Amino acid sequence: MEIAGTVSALLSDKTRALRSIQPTATVFAAIELMAGENIGALPVMEGARLVGIISERDYTRKVILQGRSSRETPVSQIMTRDPQTVSPNDSIGQCMRLMTEQRARHLPVVENGALVGILSIGDVVKWVISAQTATIDQLTKYVYGEM
Repeated sequence: MEIAGTVSALLSDKTRALRSIQPTATVFAAIELMAGENIGALPVMEGARLVGIISERDYTRKVILQGRSSRETPVSQIMTRDPQTVSPNDSIGQCMRLMTEQRARHLPVVENGALVGILSIGDVVKWVISAQTATIDQLTKYVYGEM
């Protein structure tokens, strides 16, 4: 079953402002920002250029488990460099496949070289559930002759 919809449609439903961090910032500052915004990842930007992404997973695996200090370690040392990205014209189905294949929970959205958003696996699952609910409602109305 193909999932209908595009990244741009999903992004238009999101109201949250896009947050990012610089590669020179400390991991502590990144985790603090993520906690304050209730998000699981941050795009890492050098000026207007996306250079990486840092996630809670990076923190647990590359700081905590390796005995590093989050107050002293720069984001650049643990971020995922050159992350896989999607465009606003990509389909939600493509995003799901990419997230599954890459075992990624977050995908930056880039248009004409500029970061325009970030998708989480939660955003995609919410979209799919909403689409399935709408389909079920339409089929129910059709079966009961309400259309």
